[in-house]
Amino acid sequence: MKAKYNLFVFLLMAGFISCEEVVDIETQTGPERLVIDASFSLYVNADEPRAEGAVILSKTRNFFEKDPFPVNGAEVQITNTRNGDVIRFTEFNDSGVYLPIDFDLVTEQPLPNDVLELTVIAEGETYWASTTFVPSVPIDTIEQGDGELFGDETEIIISFTDDGSREDYYLFDLDFNLFLTSEDTYYQGQQFTFSYFYENIEEGRTANVSIIGIDKQFYDYMRQLIEQSGQEGGGPPFDAPPATLRGNIINTTNPTHYPLGYFAVSEAYSKSITLSQEVVN
Repeated sequence: MKAKYNLFVFLLMAGFISCEEVVDIETQTGPERLVIDASFSLYVNADEPRAEGAVILSKTRNFFEKDPFPVNGAEVQITNTRNGDVIRFTEFNDSGVYLPIDFDLVTEQPLPNDVLELTVIAEGETYWASTTFVPSVPIDTIEQGDGELFGDETEIIISFTDDGSREDYYLFDLDFNLFLTSEDTYYQGQQFTFSYFYENIEEGRTANVSIIGIDKQFYDYMRQLIEQSGQEGGGPPFDAPPATLRGNIINTTNPTHYPLGYFAVSEAYSKSITLSQEVVN
């Protein structure tokens, strides 16, 4: 019986090998598009006020390519329509990353509802977007909990108090390329507390958590982007998504050749927490 069993396995494997053939998988690449990541967070009420963000220009890539294609030599500027201030950008080391020449948004803080306009001229085409400066609220407390989902997570508990005078939408930057969106429909004007669970976190790591004010359009965009990305980390949140996800930027030269990406300027608050793997109650 043993010899017959081995012979049967051999014949079965031979059948699989003889039937093997090369299969070409055709992927849809679509037209090449510009990707514009232009999201700015202003920590104006922090102990050390700062502005975080840049304008990152790249080209879409096909399914099997991992490295982005930077776009060099573009002209980039942001204009505050209330006072006419213009912030111009310069490219850093041919990286496609454009940094402000005089980006003093900390001392010259935009006011809530200020309208800011982005203009990008790249490869003979002009791209434009308009956004409103969105306020945020501080984080009240952040602490580590002892809850778990599947046994190997690290829980943090975040509390903040919503502003009851307006409808608010929030983007939480949870560090490690992890993001979460929230809206105040069920807690308007109240303190809200929620838990987030990190997986496979190293003991002693510090998580820098930010709460960023966003508008409804950016909230919808980020929800889709987070869902498509699968929260796997490993890259900026505005890398070209798996599916074509249009933002608020248009091509004024050739409208059908629209870009991907988003332009946003938001107020933000942050707190840090050093994580341990064991919590003493």
